[in-house]
Amino acid sequence: MCGRYYVDDETAREIEQLVKEIDSKINRERLTGDVYPTSQAMVFISRDRQVMPVRQRFGFENFQKKGVIFNARSESVLEKPMFRESILLRRAVIPCSGFYEWSKNKEKAAFYREHHPTMFLAGFYQRAEEDRFVILTTNANSYVAPVHDRMPLILEKNEIRDWLSDKEAFRDMLEERQIPLKRRQEYEQQELKLF
Repeated sequence: MCGRYYVDDETAREIEQLVKEIDSKINRERLTGDVYPTSQAMVFISRDRQVMPVRQRFGFENFQKKGVIFNARSESVLEKPMFRESILLRRAVIPCSGFYEWSKNKEKAAFYREHHPTMFLAGFYQRAEEDRFVILTTNANSYVAPVHDRMPLILEKNEIRDWLSDKEAFRDMLEERQIPLKRRQEYEQQELKLF
């Protein structure tokens, strides 16, 4: 369910380039590494029709203030009172190098795009004392399904502006996508051979 994603040096450089294109500066050293729920991360939002990088906290506070909610299902996000206003008015794009999923056996697998150093995850944020974002998930495509049944909703670079600012086009982007991904896993499950 995409509880962690990562940013490598190449992706940090591409993020810096994107940020330069919109006249902002970011310190790359603060962009790299794993991003966990409750940590701060850079996301893109739309403000006055401009794409802007901002820092936000990963995960909405849970109602009882115990833990955080860091994912929302794309299939039902428009129906959930907790998410409806945010998805309609405050969409975000989360740039990363890839994301992690864990198998039922708690084996971690990293997923990334082979010829695209930066992946763009669809999300949205809520206004609070501190703005907080969540990542949208969808049914796993054929690349992720062997490890987990859910995955982040991935956007193409040319969809970022529409996702952030088009009041209707974003709805069509909420569907499962067959974006090719590669998997890297430290402990590939191997068949045990007995004598």
